[in-house]
Amino acid sequence: MKLVDQWHAMEADFPPDWEDVRLTLTAEQSSDLPRAAQVLGSINVGRVDDTLVFHVRSSAGPQGRQTALRLFERLDRDRIWCRIEPSSVQAVAAPIADATREAQRPSGSVAASWDQALAPLPSDWTDLLCELEIESSTLLDRAALLCAPMNPARSGQRLVFTFRCSGRSGYGVSPAMARRCFERVDSEGIAGTTRVLRVLSDAFNVDTQGPVWLVGGKTL
Repeated sequence: MKLVDQWHAMEADFPPDWEDVRLTLTAEQSSDLPRAAQVLGSINVGRVDDTLVFHVRSSAGPQGRQTALRLFERLDRDRIWCRIEPSSVQAVAAPIADATREAQRPSGSVAASWDQALAPLPSDWTDLLCELEIESSTLLDRAALLCAPMNPARSGQRLVFTFRCSGRSGYGVSPAMARRCFERVDSEGIAGTTRVLRVLSDAFNVDTQGPVWLVGGKTL
């Protein structure tokens, strides 16, 4: 069976909200494995003994589903016969139950939740990866506009924006500017919560604008 047909048959068994699948590929002729690795090189393929291992994501991008299909078609045209099998399938994380979310949300405004998120951090922190969760999907666009100086980015299907914060220099909003954005959100009665996801301390930028965060296979 062609690789493209194998993929379609396999994908039909994935959960509807699948996000990432780890695949293993073996070639019918072991001599074809180097050529298969060369064709699939752009999706960050790795070799383990006589098997190639790589990830395919449901979203667009260099490891996205459409990219993988184009590479599978190329191997099929070249008559490099292989077998692919899923070793793990990751679905989109289920939203936190309402009761749990309420228990985790700090009381008060979004600006107050920002103060609480920063309070336990070490005094020498320099770079943060953070998120802002909005309670209502109808208010996402307005919240994004109010927080534009933070360069917020949507994160998956959740009602969440991710953003970077810099305590010294480089890429990322200053903590003071972030708080002013949250005060604007509060002034319009938009309910939400901020969280710190990653933190670096005492970091110095050398020929770069700051760290690269890799979360769930995504570069942020």
